[in-house]
Amino acid sequence: MSDRNAKVIEEFRSNAGKVGGFFENIPLLLLHHTGAKSGITRVAPLAYQPLDDGNVAIFASKGGAPSHPHWYLNIEANPQVEVEVGTEKFAAHARTVMGDERDAIWSRQKEALSFFADYEAKADREIPVVVLERIQS
Repeated sequence: MSDRNAKVIEEFRSNAGKVGGFFENIPLLLLHHTGAKSGITRVAPLAYQPLDDGNVAIFASKGGAPSHPHWYLNIEANPQVEVEVGTEKFAAHARTVMGDERDAIWSRQKEALSFFADYEAKADREIPVVVLERIQS
């Protein structure tokens, strides 16, 4: 894990999910995912969008890079994840959405946080939208 991510994760946990700097006023969650090859659990701080059904959406933008982020490749191989939002932690199933469902969520994200439109313009790929569906215990 990078030092930057470690600091963001520490600040997130120390402040009930609130982080300053670049992430100030951005809904942020911590995604616990399992490495596709290593099997090691990793944690990624990610911007998210709350959905009406209580689930959340995340975006594999990687800042507009030409390749998908590692966490996305990991959840494709291992879609069972754990999510921290604020002080809540829950199990979820990661599902990449397509078509109209993707387009509606993606449009709302670009309206809420305009830098996602910049990422889309830079990327030479369609940015995956992933819904984290809560697993009821």
